[in-house]
Amino acid sequence: MQSQISKNNALSVLLLLLFPVIILGTIYVFLAVLTMLGGSYHDSYGNVHSGVDWEAANEMFLQTVPWVIGIVGLWFVIAYFYNTAMIKHATGARPLERRENPRVYNIVENLTIACGMDMPQINIIDDPQLNAFASGIDKKSYTVTLTTGIINMLDDNELAGVVGHELTHIRNKDTRLLITSIIFVGILSTIMTVAVRLMVRTFLWGGSSSRSRDGKNNGASMVIILLVAVICSAIAYFFTMLTRFAISRKREYMADAGGAELCGNPWALASALRKISNNPGLSDTGREDVAQLFIIHPKLTKQGFMSFFNSLFSTHPDPAKRIAILEQF
Repeated sequence: MQSQISKNNALSVLLLLLFPVIILGTIYVFLAVLTMLGGSYHDSYGNVHSGVDWEAANEMFLQTVPWVIGIVGLWFVIAYFYNTAMIKHATGARPLERRENPRVYNIVENLTIACGMDMPQINIIDDPQLNAFASGIDKKSYTVTLTTGIINMLDDNELAGVVGHELTHIRNKDTRLLITSIIFVGILSTIMTVAVRLMVRTFLWGGSSSRSRDGKNNGASMVIILLVAVICSAIAYFFTMLTRFAISRKREYMADAGGAELCGNPWALASALRKISNNPGLSDTGREDVAQLFIIHPKLTKQGFMSFFNSLFSTHPDPAKRIAILEQF
């Protein structure tokens, strides 16, 4: 357990360092390509050169870095401290009060006492299907969220296994690591979206309103520049996705083991996972970054080629494998 916590803490620091490096690297490549598209240039000796003007690129990069760090840093701080509200908005979760469902509160409370951790917040989602997830970055924001379906369809032992799984994610600092990843991937995803929209608008504007030859050339140049921006952003986004996948699927197996240990019944958790995989909820969330928090990703339960494709790029292992491992004990 302590080894997993230490590993996740180290990965969190690595992500905090790696994502800004990817963003700044993408911007530098974009500026270098921009100088190349500008045509020939003169060096300090007056000689004419073609290709990338590295001196100009370095100068523009140094001027841009403070703005990028400031904007991304502000964005990250806001998302970091308001992630709980963002997740609640995306999933439609609401707080569950003790008097509304004493059964759930007693299960969570008993398990937290058993493992010596503070009581997290409990949220509920009005969804007749089954799913659950943990979220939060500190004791004030740690939350276990359950659908109404999972509360109604699981018996006490099964529900205890699921809650134990989510509490283990919190204890292992998995939620802090995942939310850090979600924030940075969201930043780059937004940058890509803005770049694509600017490219489309520039293309339409240049094609419809720019009639002179110079106007057409300017419009074409702008489209090329924005296209380069889209390509650079896509490459950066790809690398951030790889770093997210580097968050080992082992965390789910570790959470299963921790949940089975807490509830004292591996077969009960296996039974719960089987019921959830047969009828997973929250498939209409529309946020792939949030879906990676779920105990079972809805896409993994689909059949056919897309199921195979999703399994290759999923942060979750195959539910059948998780169930088989639990039933060995």
